[in-house]
Amino acid sequence: MTEQPILLNNRYQLEARQGSGGMAMVYRARDLMLERTVAIKILRKSYTNDPAFRENFRLEAKAAANLSHPNIATVHDFGLDSNQLFIVMEYIPGTDLKKLLKQRQRLPADEAIEIMTQACAGIGYAHRAGLVHCDLKPQNILITPDNRVKVVDFGIARALSTVKEQEQVDVVWGSPLYFSPEQAAGSAPSPASDVYSLGIVFFEMLTGQLPFNAETTEELARLHQETLPPSPRKINPEISPAIEKIILKVLAKEPTARYQTADQFGRVLAAINAHPVENAVPVTSPATGQPQFIEPPPLPAQPFISRQAPERDLRPQHSSITMPDSQPVIPMEERTPFDYLTWILLLLAVMAAGGLIPFWLWVIYRLNPPL
Repeated sequence: MTEQPILLNNRYQLEARQGSGGMAMVYRARDLMLERTVAIKILRKSYTNDPAFRENFRLEAKAAANLSHPNIATVHDFGLDSNQLFIVMEYIPGTDLKKLLKQRQRLPADEAIEIMTQACAGIGYAHRAGLVHCDLKPQNILITPDNRVKVVDFGIARALSTVKEQEQVDVVWGSPLYFSPEQAAGSAPSPASDVYSLGIVFFEMLTGQLPFNAETTEELARLHQETLPPSPRKINPEISPAIEKIILKVLAKEPTARYQTADQFGRVLAAINAHPVENAVPVTSPATGQPQFIEPPPLPAQPFISRQAPERDLRPQHSSITMPDSQPVIPMEERTPFDYLTWILLLLAVMAAGGLIPFWLWVIYRLNPPL
């Protein structure tokens, strides 16, 4: 940026550079028309000079501008000035999750779950609108001073209606450290791809490290496609078995083995945060779509195979959670004790009644003798 502030479209005055990535540079700017602070992403000229990319980016910016959610940074405007494509977004004060992790290394479970639940709420809203983020990573998850999570950078998102299920692309969508196995293979991303990327971020928040690391993009892609992630509890023993089971589920290689949308992932995390039972695992009910709790069996060597809940009711005795189509469990001390006195009196009454039967037969005989 030059010494004099740059003015885009005679409206947006660039004030300070906030960061840069492989596709764009981000600035804090002033909207002179509405007199507010905004964030502006200016695409690199190598992309701007490509007419096909310019049109594709315009469509994606238009789709992102239709998203309105408390956990998504709002897109305000889109434009072209001096052969520079730019997109105007809500300015988010605070820090991004990557910087937070560099400062603290890893987060306690309750804080990590709260951040991930908010992120899932925003991404889940985008999934319902037909958009996949495709590039979820800690740098794209911002945290405001009042602990509000904002997901940014839907510039790579694509409308699901334009993506064929079996479409293959020549480019790899997303950051190699966080992209899903199907993205690593060059396949079209889906909401389950975003769930996988969120799982990598969740793993990093709780353990302070990534499940996969390599020196080249090709090796990272192979690890995502072929190698099982390490046990989070072996890295951080404070992680509960329930949370580990959830992490291993969302990091499944097969998309159908994960939660299918960020909404489902978020509901499970919210439920486990609301009911922090050490050995209770939330499982999404096929009937209601809501999480229910069961006691997990021991983790198998291949944690991605069995996803069915046991048929037995293994809830804790005092659990306030009611399983669908079942009756609440009454603790032993609250059950009515067996009343022996009542049963003894009832038995005596029956015996007395039985003893009077011959007497009444004799009375009837005397009053009505046979002819």
